[in-house]
Amino acid sequence: MSELPLSFACWDYDRVKALREGRVRPEGIDLNCLALPVEETFYRQLRYREFDVSEMSLSSYLLTLNEPDPPFVALPVFPSRAFRHQSIYVNARSGIEKPGDLAGKRVGTPEYQMTAGVWQRGILAEEYGVPVDSVSYLTGGMEQSGRTEKIALDLPERIRVSPIPAGRTLSEMLATGELDAVYSAGQPSCLGREPHVRHLFEDFKQVERDYFLRTRIFPIMHTVVIRRSIHERHPWVARSLCKAFEESLRLAYEDLLHRNALKVMLPWLHDHVRETLDVLGEGFWDYGLERNRHVLERFARYSHEQGLARRVWAPEEIVLASASDGFRL
Repeated sequence: MSELPLSFACWDYDRVKALREGRVRPEGIDLNCLALPVEETFYRQLRYREFDVSEMSLSSYLLTLNEPDPPFVALPVFPSRAFRHQSIYVNARSGIEKPGDLAGKRVGTPEYQMTAGVWQRGILAEEYGVPVDSVSYLTGGMEQSGRTEKIALDLPERIRVSPIPAGRTLSEMLATGELDAVYSAGQPSCLGREPHVRHLFEDFKQVERDYFLRTRIFPIMHTVVIRRSIHERHPWVARSLCKAFEESLRLAYEDLLHRNALKVMLPWLHDHVRETLDVLGEGFWDYGLERNRHVLERFARYSHEQGLARRVWAPEEIVLASASDGFRL
């Protein structure tokens, strides 16, 4: 019996390396892996449905659930996670000394619906008293002009979102003070070049550590989706892919813990790994629904509160729980 050919677009993370190299092969599937930058993958998949399987922004995926016939199903596989306190940047000349000072300010963000921004706005509202609708949001490219929302938004009137002027970028507008702050995933080029541009949380590592210890949340950024038409024709594909992703993740954990020779060019890698495990615990990147239920619940609530998701989706509605539900002997 021939294998089912499927295309898979994803950035070249260590946790998918074994899949990309063919050391791990999903049962019954001939997987054609394309190592593409995340923004290219998201744009091509959301606009044109180019790939059978792909990495996808968690926020964008939740927005597709608003459609009458959602085009994708998601696996309980999360190739990207990141703490997001560290990627909030401010112009110190705007009088922002603490998070609460953001209320009433003009804040740039590449896209209102991007996952990083949903986490940042949710955390600022819930933990620092900065209501989502207390800020004016301006969207556009961080370093290149012309970026727009990949998915059309239908936001409540209380949330003010508008594009930055044509030909401008978030980085230059933050530097000039036309923006008071930027919520993003990436770092603006003006940081380090302009002394008045800085992190909102300058001791962000300690802030993020404390956040995890209080909430047990290591924010999920991306999931993996399958085109719904493929899942309906071949329901076995989801579990086969999940098993392969989990094995590739296991090998990535092994690489991090390998001590005979450094596999990446970080001289104190093992100290950093130990520090991470001391705070986040074993299996800190593990896939599956139950281990990540509380993270998905928090994100789903934030998305709804921010006018994006039409309702608060349950974790079982977001990812295929059955895909990682294995038998036991």
